[in-house]
Amino acid sequence: MTDGLSNPEVPVPEELRGQVAITTLDKVYNWGRRSSVWPMMFGLACCAIEMICTAASRYDLARFGMEVMRPSPRQSDLMIVSGTVTKKMIPQIVRLYNQMPEPKYVLAMGACASGGGPFKEGYNVVSGVDRFVPVDVYVPGCPPTPQALLHGLMKLQQKIDGQSIRSVRWYRKEASESIPVPILGPDLIDPRDIPHIKAHAPAESPEEAQA
Repeated sequence: MTDGLSNPEVPVPEELRGQVAITTLDKVYNWGRRSSVWPMMFGLACCAIEMICTAASRYDLARFGMEVMRPSPRQSDLMIVSGTVTKKMIPQIVRLYNQMPEPKYVLAMGACASGGGPFKEGYNVVSGVDRFVPVDVYVPGCPPTPQALLHGLMKLQQKIDGQSIRSVRWYRKEASESIPVPILGPDLIDPRDIPHIKAHAPAESPEEAQA
């Protein structure tokens, strides 16, 4: 049995031998990850019913190695945000995302998770979960059908197939930083926006500063 590195009929230049080995390693590594993505058992609204339906026997998620819904973020690879994201819930979503080990992915299921849906710009609704956590796949619909969710999961597998250990964030020298948890007060505040808010806040009068 021969391969591209040892077959004399298919010589590989010396400067490319390392690249060929890394490419082969990427294929094996990505195949293992794409075939064992464990979603987190986490639903928010009516889209969660369709997600549960997708996990039932009719649609056979086991074909993709995704049938194991984990109850803990520390055992999950994929967060499926299925439903309306309220301002009261987004701090918990960010906390759960930070607790997931790398590599981790986020799928926004439905119009509400993707952009607010029919509640967009509502007083208590976040207009898209991607304002606070990075989203890898968007599944449109209100709610999406199980077939649409399956299509989104296959798109995630395609993304995994195209990744390389040389460029993914979880193999960089610098440590991955956690996303700051939003602060829920009179309104939702992203801690990353505080310097910008302070820079544009009106200057305090001497009386206000003394008070």
